[in-house]
Amino acid sequence: MSVKILSEECIGCQTCIDSCPYGAIVMKDDKAVLTEDCTFCGACESSCPVSAILVEREKAEESQDISSYKGVWVFIEHRDGRIRNVSLELIGEGRKLAQELGEEVSAVLIGDNVAEMSKELFASGADNVYLVEGSAFQHYSTDAYSIAFTYLIRKHLPSVILLGATNDGRDLGPRVAARLKTGLTADCTSLSIDPETRLVAWTRPAFGGNIMATIFCPDNRPQMGTVRPKVFKKPVPDYNRTGKIIREELAINEKDIRTKLIDVVKVCTFSCNLEDAEIIVSGGRGLGKPEGFRMVEELAQVLKGTVGSSRAAVDAGWMPYPHQVGQTGKTVAPKIYIACGISGAIQHLAGMQTSDVIIAINKDPDAPIFKVATYGIVGDVYEVVPALTAKLREVLQ
Repeated sequence: MSVKILSEECIGCQTCIDSCPYGAIVMKDDKAVLTEDCTFCGACESSCPVSAILVEREKAEESQDISSYKGVWVFIEHRDGRIRNVSLELIGEGRKLAQELGEEVSAVLIGDNVAEMSKELFASGADNVYLVEGSAFQHYSTDAYSIAFTYLIRKHLPSVILLGATNDGRDLGPRVAARLKTGLTADCTSLSIDPETRLVAWTRPAFGGNIMATIFCPDNRPQMGTVRPKVFKKPVPDYNRTGKIIREELAINEKDIRTKLIDVVKVCTFSCNLEDAEIIVSGGRGLGKPEGFRMVEELAQVLKGTVGSSRAAVDAGWMPYPHQVGQTGKTVAPKIYIACGISGAIQHLAGMQTSDVIIAINKDPDAPIFKVATYGIVGDVYEVVPALTAKLREVLQ
């Protein structure tokens, strides 16, 4: 795809400049000119009143026969013998999609000696478990898992595939999608079935979280997307449910594995594991300085919780990105969320407003955070947080 501005036709109205979401058009000698920032999205073409912008698109490949693709699949992540919560969350949501489509939801379980996990997957709503076992899959490997997952998809032809928007899911999803020549929508925060087309409507934040985009994949299968942890609730398990285990034997050639795991070093354990934390204490720009996070960390330590941060504090360099909560960070739903000096921008609220109990501490009584808070404390965080920490330490220890 390419974009050309026909200078002899351009009248210098600058309409295209306003339409470009990337600021990739400038004026030079009263004519619009593309810069190196152009992504060839084509948004400027329809805005030009004199048709001075020409977008040349590649010829579409022969359309794919999608009639034989059926079912919703969920890629199962597991670590240290436990299924990650995001996978169980996606089984619950995948089941809703499958019911609307009148199809089945299946779990894809790849690993070494992991068959016992099938019981929990069935209890969470899976109708089938596609099981691939072997020593090559003991630890997650980009090459081994991509080969296995692609093989399963080509053989069984699922219509929809859900993966967690985690390190592994974000690594695996794009590689598999590229091999299958299909699309993938990343970091989704909402899923639904369009009643007219019966396509999955993948909704995700775009342009820095300033808009919510809904994306469809009409011409290729499977429809793929990664979904943020904690966006959906885990289903209540029913251990009376059973399902079908479909075992697949797959031999991996050692030459196909380009990396070898030597050791696992845990440098960021529970302190960064926001998705699974039951108590989160977050700090924002209202702390005024990076040193303010010391008292936030002290409160989190007393509560045996973990530390979160608003985007503003991360952008200021006060906290590293793994602690960021919000549309452009992590979506969390702990039992208790304590917001210290966070005003409550809509992007932040989208990442934590499903928490069971929200406690907001802010000196501005009109701060948006109070609209979603279960309990609100109007006051200076440097007075309230240390007093709260001292009292809780007295009570809990």
